[in-house]
Amino acid sequence: MDFDDTPEEAAFRVEARTWLDAHATLKSDASRDALAAAAVDGHVERCKEWQRTLYDGGWAGITWPKEFGGRGLSGVQASIFAQEQARHDVSTGVFTVAIGMVGPTLVAHGTEEQKDRHLDAILRGDDVWCQLFSEPGAGSDLAGLSTKAVLDGDELVVNGQKVWTSGAHHSDFGILLVRTDADVPKHKGLTYLLVDMSTLGIDVRPLRQITGDAHFNEVFLTDVRVPVANVVGEINKGWGPILTTLANERSAIGGGGSNPFDDLTRLVRESGKAEVEVVRQGMAAAYTRLQLIRYLGFRVQTAMSQGRMPGAEASVLKLAYSQHLAITGDLALELEGPDGMLNGADAPRRGFWQSQFLGQWAARLGGGTDQIQRNIIGERVLGLPREPRTDKDLPFRDLPRSG
Repeated sequence: MDFDDTPEEAAFRVEARTWLDAHATLKSDASRDALAAAAVDGHVERCKEWQRTLYDGGWAGITWPKEFGGRGLSGVQASIFAQEQARHDVSTGVFTVAIGMVGPTLVAHGTEEQKDRHLDAILRGDDVWCQLFSEPGAGSDLAGLSTKAVLDGDELVVNGQKVWTSGAHHSDFGILLVRTDADVPKHKGLTYLLVDMSTLGIDVRPLRQITGDAHFNEVFLTDVRVPVANVVGEINKGWGPILTTLANERSAIGGGGSNPFDDLTRLVRESGKAEVEVVRQGMAAAYTRLQLIRYLGFRVQTAMSQGRMPGAEASVLKLAYSQHLAITGDLALELEGPDGMLNGADAPRRGFWQSQFLGQWAARLGGGTDQIQRNIIGERVLGLPREPRTDKDLPFRDLPRSG
């Protein structure tokens, strides 16, 4: 298989690069250091401004269908644009949930009213979204969630708690999973909602991470009233939309991370260890992993651009990426030597590699843990028998953990 750009892809790359060079500033070592030192202040607004620039230039939602504001192009073309965009000091990071997860889910399962209300606003950069899925007692076993919603006229009244909600503190909307029927098995009584984060009864509280940042939150929902019109799919049949979102989340985590190979190369040179054999082997392995991740991303993006929901290939991609983060983080701190024990302003480059090393757990846990991805790969790729389950056919209310 030839992985070089075809003539058409090469022409697309030139088009993308020309536009990006005209509308954004190229990264430099100085700008990378400034980015590492900068606080998150203004990050949301900068992302919104750049997303609007992409929208006005016709570069928003490259793989989204044309009828929903995208360009209807291939996953390979989206990857080419992402590669070229990564050369510049711009980001759309706060739209990862909105563009990478909410949009594809609404395209597949949303009502016409939901699509009209939200899809164009997402591409314009008007609305930031968060994902209200995980709970203190339901993470890897998402179907075990207990946040409850009760039908009251044309509204659902929600009570419960969510946790590890990235960006909830600056989000306009959220995708919310609730239990609407406890008398059926746990996968069958779930409902998928769209919720305005300014709704009365939503309390967002930040969680401080090991990196010192507070990207995650716990969210308390007390008598939160959500219109039935905000149900995605049908009441009690939310597992289908959930699977679409999860597949796209794994793709986003596996394919949307930074590619700090240039930073790693710089670190090797500054450490004076560029000729050390074991270091060169580590660099070669890191480069190989990144190329494998790139090609795995092509498979997932191609499935999405062809209207197919990514399957186990999304789990392969996510697992490959999370393992890459772990191994590369180890290599970087070894290269820093004793300075690797420092952090923040005291560390080299104000703790860039310390943040990469400690932040690996967000990718390794979010979107389904490494262990969950291995289970999916074992069952759906290798054909191994499924893990035994004793709760498959029991009503949720009869499960011991439901209290």
